[in-house]
Amino acid sequence: MASSWPSCWLLALSAALWGTTWAADGGQQQQPLTIGKRPNIVFIMSDDQDLHMDSLSYMPHLKKHLTDRGTTFSRHYCTNALCCPSRVSLWTGRAAHNTNVTDVNPPYGGYPKFISQGFNAAYLPLWLQEAGYNTYYIGKLFNAQRVDNYDSPHAAGWTGSDFLLDPHTYEYLNATFQRNHDPPISYEGQYSTDVVADKSYGFLDDALADRDSKPFFLGIAPVAPHCNVRHHEKVNGNWTENSATMSPPVPAKRHEHLFNDIIVPRTEHFNPDEPNSVSWISHLPKQNQTNIDFNDGFYRNRLRSLQPLDEMIEGVISRLEDAGVLDQTYIFYTTDNGYHIGQHRFQPGKQSAFEEDINIPLIVRGPGIAEGMVTDVVTTHTDLAPTLLKLAGAELRSDFDGAAIPLASSDILEAGMVRPEHINVEMWGIIMSEGKYGTVVYQNHTYKALRIIGEHYSFLYTVWCNNEHELYDLMMDPYEMKNLYAHEHSSAFEFRPASRHGGEHTDEDLTEEIFPSTSGSTAHTTNNNTTAAPSTLKHIISRLDSLLMVLKTCKGRECTHPWEVLHPEGNVRDLHDALDEEYDHFYETQQRRVHFTKCEKGYIIESEGEVGAKAWPVDEAGVRVGAAWNHPVERQ
Repeated sequence: MASSWPSCWLLALSAALWGTTWAADGGQQQQPLTIGKRPNIVFIMSDDQDLHMDSLSYMPHLKKHLTDRGTTFSRHYCTNALCCPSRVSLWTGRAAHNTNVTDVNPPYGGYPKFISQGFNAAYLPLWLQEAGYNTYYIGKLFNAQRVDNYDSPHAAGWTGSDFLLDPHTYEYLNATFQRNHDPPISYEGQYSTDVVADKSYGFLDDALADRDSKPFFLGIAPVAPHCNVRHHEKVNGNWTENSATMSPPVPAKRHEHLFNDIIVPRTEHFNPDEPNSVSWISHLPKQNQTNIDFNDGFYRNRLRSLQPLDEMIEGVISRLEDAGVLDQTYIFYTTDNGYHIGQHRFQPGKQSAFEEDINIPLIVRGPGIAEGMVTDVVTTHTDLAPTLLKLAGAELRSDFDGAAIPLASSDILEAGMVRPEHINVEMWGIIMSEGKYGTVVYQNHTYKALRIIGEHYSFLYTVWCNNEHELYDLMMDPYEMKNLYAHEHSSAFEFRPASRHGGEHTDEDLTEEIFPSTSGSTAHTTNNNTTAAPSTLKHIISRLDSLLMVLKTCKGRECTHPWEVLHPEGNVRDLHDALDEEYDHFYETQQRRVHFTKCEKGYIIESEGEVGAKAWPVDEAGVRVGAAWNHPVERQ
């Protein structure tokens, strides 16, 4: 990468003062297009692509055309690390608890659930068409969009579409596509990603032919580097180990010889000697060498399967350039969720709240976007629909659970001061690993999690449906190996934190981390008042739990500004402010707690404990002081 935050800060400050955006190398950048000259948008989405196993480094065309010529959002997150729920959140701008699409198959997820929830009349392509765009899509839209239901009804909102259909969506050499309202066609023997590329070029030609009258949105979604899946039965709430065979992705013949010596990065949390986490993860066995060798081969095939996608990026860019519209086009590159192989003893798969599964690629190139820039502004998939609509000059919806992502460097600078610090992560149902080993269906893989990142703090806090808890401090424990929450004493809020020095994590360690010393002081100044730093972890976890209490059922602005729910006066903006000792009793004694009454396979709100957090201040009876108490709205 050509630049990091400090140098980009200075460049962005100059831009804010002089009205010019500069690249990381000092070259002047074109300003964003005005609404009167609306941009084209190309949106490329891989499937299950990792960020933390370094897969982007094996995509030279991506680096040349997007990473080096655009901005990388290093703290971009999905809010559900599973294909279909993540994609529905992306296209609707709503968290999974508000879409109620929480699985890849019925009854809790998939295309039929998307239809039944009414989203075929309320998602991005329709809004873009209302804004005057032609819209095209090629590849995987949603799971369980099948050869027997694709027209019940057809997916709305597309000027042109060519969807991959189940049960052959993930078969690299046996894909089925369905174009516009035509019958499905099998492409047996043809390499799926190459077929996606050819169809993408065709729709791009159509879009370019009409560009003088309408701008276009082109979505491209191959299945790489997802594993190869052969379904054996139609699934409707009864997924078993025999429902499908999930094997490594199949590379194209021309790429089979690549990366023979590459292995999964051997990070500290790769196949550790001791298990960690809670629930079923805490019982995973250490993998033997045969298992590891197979998984390394699985990883190599993932990298190989990405090569046709990388070649397609080159093809799209060259066609835009030849047509003279590259400088008028925003290009987004992302994936639906991350991936793990071997970390925490996991077999290949996703669905956890660990960083490998939720922190995912997002790279954007386009007018006014700095080249080679990396930003650590926190963003999520629920932000993408608002972002794309804003680029299109369309009005944003009040029911979005996300907010438009700042793209120009000057906007990124401003956003760094006000942008949300939190990511709401949620999961329901079962989990099964992919590959040859450990293909066991684990039940009760349901949890609510909070990933929060701010100045001098970085935590993952998770509450599972069996009411086990996890807390990881990623500043001292970046691989999330040491659970700070002693779940066997959770009712008493006692903790066994771990030290940065490998021993006991002291109060002084945590205090210094969150409130770094200034002239020998560990005090934190908040809202023009100087307050003492917290002395124990219980202060941290009580605030995180309350924030998660808001986020687990949030809607609209509650999702982007949850501290306003807890502190309506607006004097608490982040975790720093909330740790004022004035609020200790409120958070530790008076506030409701996140908990489950039952593990479910989908979003059943009655099984997820109390809803609605209390707002400061409250009296000893828990009643809001100085304002009428607003009862939480029931979620359907």
